[in-house]
Amino acid sequence: MAETEGKGRRIVVAVDEGEESLYALSWCLQNVVSQNSKDTLILVYAKPPSTVYPAMDGTGYLFSADIIASMEKYRRDVAACVMENAIRLCKDLPNIKVEKKVENGDPREVICDTVEKLAADLLVMGTHGYGLIKRAFLGSVSNYCAQNVNCPILIVKIPKSEGVSGCKRS
Repeated sequence: MAETEGKGRRIVVAVDEGEESLYALSWCLQNVVSQNSKDTLILVYAKPPSTVYPAMDGTGYLFSADIIASMEKYRRDVAACVMENAIRLCKDLPNIKVEKKVENGDPREVICDTVEKLAADLLVMGTHGYGLIKRAFLGSVSNYCAQNVNCPILIVKIPKSEGVSGCKRS
């Protein structure tokens, strides 16, 4: 992954609430990005799409505007927490430009669209390491992205002996 002279790489790193994405970011910072490079790191977080709530939830209860606003505030707070944790990991590389992108939508589509729009040189993401059955039901974001992006993709898995703390909510 040699960089072209005078021009750094655009490296997209997908982040979420899980420790897997923070581990992937940390691994990228230690093994892919050098302190003296002109690379730009773009941290991407996909907020799950808002659920459309009917006036009644099927049991006869009404969702008030306050409850819907509270749920949206929670989604914003989670996004802010994820980005804050990711930025904290990047603070030791002061020469690297770091950008943040928070988008609404399915993570698979958000990540692939961002990579395409930015003409990224590399996509880095963690993997949850689900087994075959769980992956069949839930789908695999990393697998989808590997099949649909037009740049190299680095999928980082946490070794069983390690762990990283994600967003802790009280």
